[in-house]
Amino acid sequence: MSLPALASLPAALVPLATRAEQSLQAAFAGLSPVAATAYASWPSERHAALQRVAAASDFVVQQGERDPQMLFDLAASGELERRLGAGELRSQLAHALAECADEDELGRRLRRFRNRQQVRIIWRDISRQADLIETCHDLSDLADACIDLAYHWLYPQHCAQFGTPMGRRSGEPQHMVVLGMGKLGAHELNLSSDIDLIFGFPEGGETEGVKRPLDNQEFFIRLGQKLIKALDVITVDGFVFRTDMRLRPYGSSGSLVFSFNALEQYYQDQGRDWERYAMIKARVVGGDQAAGAQLLGMLRPFVYRRYLDFSAIEALRAMKQLIQQEVRRKGMAENIKLGSGGIREVEFIAQAFQLIHGGRDLSLQQRSLFAVLNTLRDQGYLPAAVTDELRDGYAFLRYAEHALQAIDDRQTQMLPDNDEDRMRVAFIMGFDSWPAFHECLMHWRGRVDWHFRQVIADPDEEGGAPAEEAVGGEWLPLWNDMQDEEAACRQLAEAGFAEPQSAWRRLVGLRNGNQVRAMQRLGRERLDAFVPRLLAQAVEHADPDLVLERVLPLIEAVARRSAYLVLLTENPSALQRLLTLCAASPWIAEQISRFPLLLDELLNEGRLFSPPLAPELAAELRERLMRIPEEDLEQQMEVLRHFKLAHRLRVAASEITGTLPLMKVSDYLTWLAEAILEQVMALAWRHTVSKYGAPQRVDGSLCDPDFVIVGYGKVGGIELGHGSDLDLVFIHDGDPHAETDGEKAIDGAQFFNRLGQRIIHLLTTQTNSGQLYEVDMRLRPSGAAGLLVSSLGAFERYQQGEAWTWEHQALLRARVLVGCARVGKAFEAIRAGVLGRKRDLAALRSEVSEMRAKMRDNLGSKATAAGTAANAFEATARFDLKQDAGGIVDIEFMVQYAALAWSCQYPELLEFTDNIRILEGLERVGLLPGEDARLLQDIYRAYRSAAHRQALQKQPGVVSGEQFAEERRTVVRIWRTLGLS
Repeated sequence: MSLPALASLPAALVPLATRAEQSLQAAFAGLSPVAATAYASWPSERHAALQRVAAASDFVVQQGERDPQMLFDLAASGELERRLGAGELRSQLAHALAECADEDELGRRLRRFRNRQQVRIIWRDISRQADLIETCHDLSDLADACIDLAYHWLYPQHCAQFGTPMGRRSGEPQHMVVLGMGKLGAHELNLSSDIDLIFGFPEGGETEGVKRPLDNQEFFIRLGQKLIKALDVITVDGFVFRTDMRLRPYGSSGSLVFSFNALEQYYQDQGRDWERYAMIKARVVGGDQAAGAQLLGMLRPFVYRRYLDFSAIEALRAMKQLIQQEVRRKGMAENIKLGSGGIREVEFIAQAFQLIHGGRDLSLQQRSLFAVLNTLRDQGYLPAAVTDELRDGYAFLRYAEHALQAIDDRQTQMLPDNDEDRMRVAFIMGFDSWPAFHECLMHWRGRVDWHFRQVIADPDEEGGAPAEEAVGGEWLPLWNDMQDEEAACRQLAEAGFAEPQSAWRRLVGLRNGNQVRAMQRLGRERLDAFVPRLLAQAVEHADPDLVLERVLPLIEAVARRSAYLVLLTENPSALQRLLTLCAASPWIAEQISRFPLLLDELLNEGRLFSPPLAPELAAELRERLMRIPEEDLEQQMEVLRHFKLAHRLRVAASEITGTLPLMKVSDYLTWLAEAILEQVMALAWRHTVSKYGAPQRVDGSLCDPDFVIVGYGKVGGIELGHGSDLDLVFIHDGDPHAETDGEKAIDGAQFFNRLGQRIIHLLTTQTNSGQLYEVDMRLRPSGAAGLLVSSLGAFERYQQGEAWTWEHQALLRARVLVGCARVGKAFEAIRAGVLGRKRDLAALRSEVSEMRAKMRDNLGSKATAAGTAANAFEATARFDLKQDAGGIVDIEFMVQYAALAWSCQYPELLEFTDNIRILEGLERVGLLPGEDARLLQDIYRAYRSAAHRQALQKQPGVVSGEQFAEERRTVVRIWRTLGLS
């Protein structure tokens, strides 16, 4: 964000600057000869800055004339040319208030300090030594210091008079909490802001230490009144900050101060939409900081809903309409805050996203507008080009706001109507003339207004269409039961429904169903607005019957949570994507019906169809979990599950639309599992260590963590599908006999066993968002009869001496997914040693063939003898893609046989765990003809692609017997070439 350029002083302002300089020079001379000499010896840069400031700000000149000592001290301290350090402003005020005698003196010292700081801040702003953020932070820090130090001065005086307020429940002394709202809460005050405050106190009770105790609320009401008087009352020294208390519950008619319980009850029962927006920026600016943090935690659920809350758009739209009416009524089109394309519109855009998504995306729970815009860009809610324009437009408008207010320290956002002030504003903003400034201003207001309309505008009014011509209006009579069945079916048939009576019955079933009949009025209104839109878009599809069949269960599922209906009503493109995906895949339709929170993923087309790479995936999950308190396991589990659901939907959508090929689909699903396992293992490790202490290595040092999760099968072979479970094995390298170092010490074997149990619990527990993964641990040493977690040594001994050939086949697809790098390398060495030993090829062929025959007998298609019978290739037969002869498992067994047979000669065959790259290796070393290797790769991909399609259609992995006939014969031929039977 660049500062407006410095413009040369216009000729029209030179006389003004000259008079002001002469006046200040005289004031310094009247102060003392030393001051006059000091003024004359100012460096040329300060004199140039003075000329700019004097030409632009009557306030600075007036303050300098009234109190030349203040300006002299500011210059002598160097504060006009440097940024104040952290805490320096508060320290200065604390010093100024030291030994303050009474409330009148408190008010006097606060006002003089404020005037001094206001001169400094305006000076640095106009002379462009401070950017917008520094100016806003300085002003906010000034308000914080004045509020908090004034409160802490008044509190003991008040206690001496009325007693110390005590909590009835806790028995502890009570302090007031001062919440700063709006721009103060966000650290974004402007040069002449008022401050919006809310007062609260932790709990009821009475004061102690006086003869006539006061109720705590009455005590704090009186204290709050004194604090407001100290800040707000205008005296001969001016004021500190205009203080506005109307944002409190019930506004001006409500009590000045409320207990925490009363505040929570009010917002829960009666809080209005505009109060949610106000509370976004709430910050503790004075009083008891710890209690204030507790209060904000209590109020957070009111502000940020746990679901997608597109009703916020409706409310913002209504608020904007009220503001526009007020602007028109008062002739405030030239108001750069409230007028079209003004400051408020940028704030509304940011708040809309915060209120809609902030309950689930904690990165949006921020106060600073610039920080929120950055998050909207980084998280993909808005394109970078949009957030850049909003940020630059907002900065320009805020600089212009400061220019308007710097002239006379007056709270205004109206453009001036006189030539002198217009010239001043243009000059402060770095323009040579008012027309040049005004042209630039109108450009930014136009861009802000355009972006505002994209976010806030009513979808029915896009393109200027009148509201009565709402999208889907032709379907309103049908949905509202204003047509008989014959007329309704005729309309459905004419619109393209092949089975209009079935469609009609589905709609009637929805309308008369228990879920809809139980809806409250607002929800029913939202449903009535949505269904005609749904029908209007459904008829645009090739098969509207299928669309309706798959989408109506979702609508019924979310009917009671009508915010989801608002989401789809407010985002026609999201509704379009929903219908397209549901028409293409009943699996997707079912997933969204079970977990409506996935509708959020439909909002961003770029994100939906462009899943991130593995490092970005892992980083995104880490970032999300970092925002959750470590002790909140329930929320961590929900974040993990939502993350998995969202990214699984993305990959399915990308596969359906063809933006992600099969191999990338499996890669992505495998990366997703690895990212989740990494975080699950970290959570389980923290929990187990916190409970029992850390385990030890054999050398006595502590494990950190000396544990790995090994993936077998599809996850090991980087071939996960949409519904795949995880075949896992847990291995540790700690001392199984040494005790942990915690208070509840257990031996290492128990520790790692409980760690494994914890991991499985986190993965498999059912929550509102389902479970993460089904987990199969049967491939561990000794299967279900073995220990849940093996030591590295025990794993090696089992694999070398007890494992069956089929377990070595499984080990070929095993790889470390997450965990300790050192233990991972040790596992790889064991795997290479076990698999790379010399084998009796005849015995190996026999064992592999026998195992395959058993699998065909038990799992293959019975009607075709697992694809070996004469009728196996007929259209009426069925081909099991995985288990029948010539299918996926045959290719996998061939690859495994070859790797086990020849890896003692060619250890490079053990480098990879996926079949495609092992086949490449077999071709490279000459063990498989190149044509056969490539045929097997292509066939394997074709089978898996078909299996994926079947899964997305919620169909088993079985196809017609006439499909893949040539491919199956090829696989059987190569099987026999290898000598397998």
